[in-house]
Amino acid sequence: MGILEVKGVNKNFGGLKALDEVNLEVEQGTVHAIIGPNGAGKSTLLNCLIGRLKPDTGTVLYEGKPLLARSPHEINQAGISRVFQTPEIFADQTLLENVMIPAFARRDGSFAMKAWNSVSGEGELRDKALAMLEDVGLKEKAHVVAGQLSRGDKRRLELAMCLVQEPKLLLLDEPTAGMARADTNNTIDLMKRIGQTGITMVVIEHDMHVVFSLAQKISVLAQGTVIVEDLPENIKGNPKVQEAYLGGAHL
Repeated sequence: MGILEVKGVNKNFGGLKALDEVNLEVEQGTVHAIIGPNGAGKSTLLNCLIGRLKPDTGTVLYEGKPLLARSPHEINQAGISRVFQTPEIFADQTLLENVMIPAFARRDGSFAMKAWNSVSGEGELRDKALAMLEDVGLKEKAHVVAGQLSRGDKRRLELAMCLVQEPKLLLLDEPTAGMARADTNNTIDLMKRIGQTGITMVVIEHDMHVVFSLAQKISVLAQGTVIVEDLPENIKGNPKVQEAYLGGAHL
């Protein structure tokens, strides 16, 4: 049994079938990539997993227990964090404050915080946030306002904001979208280090260089359905993948 099991999940938007009997299993401690063409249902699936959307039918088990009935906050408290396609940071706050906010929420169980002065005075949280910024290579920018960062650094900051919550399962939606190759490679290296800590990752990604650099297993979505779930070396030459995802071209 995997850390995450998706069984027969369906989601419709009016007459559009976004997810059609989706099944997949994510093994603990692995990087599991989800690929597929635009409109395949990848982000919809992740939104169902974090409670932003409710599937019409189907079940999702996390550590063997039902996930879908939980609120987004309860899902986060259970150890699931998500990195969004567009980095979601507090642009007017410093990097240190950005990482302290989720650290505080994780400890106290709510983002409804006290005044900033009391939060920023929390020595233990401050030390934890600084250590996390060091882990992602941003400690020297701890007091820089987050809105001034490059896209690559914003992504690293968002990863630090997730990791400070000590997740067991990290969901990443296009983590290298819009990055230059150097930033992409730095992000790959960072994600490899995260994987070495035992955190399970589910990664949606269009960049095949990223996918094949990280994933131990790949699920391919097409028209809302998982058409193939296999090892990376078997995905490259799979004719179903080549037809559905790349129109017959090789990965």
